[in-house]
Amino acid sequence: MTAHLAHPSQSTRTRHPQDVATHRRGPTLPPHRLPHLPGQVAIPEQLRAAVGPAAMERFNTAPAAELERALLGCCRSLRWARRVTEHRPYPDLEALLAAADEAAYDLTPAELAEALAGESLTLLPDGAYSAAHTALSAAHAAYESRFGHVFVICLDDVAPEETLDRVLTGIRSRLTNDPEEERPLAAEELRRLAKGRLTRVVQHFSGQAGH
Repeated sequence: MTAHLAHPSQSTRTRHPQDVATHRRGPTLPPHRLPHLPGQVAIPEQLRAAVGPAAMERFNTAPAAELERALLGCCRSLRWARRVTEHRPYPDLEALLAAADEAAYDLTPAELAEALAGESLTLLPDGAYSAAHTALSAAHAAYESRFGHVFVICLDDVAPEETLDRVLTGIRSRLTNDPEEERPLAAEELRRLAKGRLTRVVQHFSGQAGH
């Protein structure tokens, strides 16, 4: 769920890589390493358990074009997807996630802005009341107006019933930042989102045969 909730299955729309370049880009991000921020992404234990040697083998041997398409659902940067693909094989999930981190850190400011432009709006949990939709829409609009890109937050460690409060609180808190303060925060959340999504991609490959 992305911004955005951190679950890629809940994306509201699909973009192709060539479409990203025409989407309005937000402010560029600083080229230096992003600071380490508190709150490491929590990959559910059941997902980690599903990523064993067989899953990694299928991930490592998947056709490059197929894998790149899957990775673009994790981070909308073609360079990031290609780098993660080209650096195979990975011995285990931890090595893969470390490589994904490095690939995210090494993106240029324009590539990071492109990846942020590829994110989609938050889907509320089923049954959310209409006032919640109104409040969240207004908060998203205010954020995008201020920073030039949609709000991004990783919620892999948040219970579904807490999603709305966490997103609203996050947007309202970060709206007080100036653009220079917000850019590394958004980039860090994007990196954390990519790691959670990537774990799910590997899990998907674990259920496939013929790779």
